Amino acid sequence: MPAHPGTRFAAAYAALTAAHEVGDYLVQRDTDAAAKGHPGHEGAAACARHVLSYTATQAAALWAANRAFGLGIRPGRAATALALSAATHYLADRCAGRWAETGDDAPLLVRAAHATGKGPWLTRDRGAGPLLDQAWHKGWIALAAAVTAGQP
Repeated sequence: MPAHPGTRFAAAYAALTAAHEVGDYLVQRDTDAAAKGHPGHEGAAACARHVLSYTATQAAALWAANRAFGLGIRPGRAATALALSAATHYLADRCAGRWAETGDDAPLLVRAAHATGKGPWLTRDRGAGPLLDQAWHKGWIALAAAVTAGQP
């Protein structure tokens, strides 16, 4: 019998969040971390490599939690959740090192952050970009966990 949706959500959130930390900091190659925010093909390729290893890390954690705890997660729901996490992770990580930029060529999420009043914080505090990045990731991970937890 599959687990209750609330149990699936809690387990999926825990697995996806733990895997986020591992994939974002331990698995990510230093060269990709340094280049993923660069404009152009080099930055896009580095970001794509990082997101691929990040998503594989999340997939392994979700699979392990499902197997270990008999959660009854449907593969289609897991795939949708992982795609959501990957796409939103890519969007944020293309901003790496560029959060204080203010021009029209700044990444989309950087322009959105400035448009919503975060500009002064982003330009004043060197730690603001990484904090905004992590808040973005954790919010989307929660939504991905909710997708995963839906009725089997």
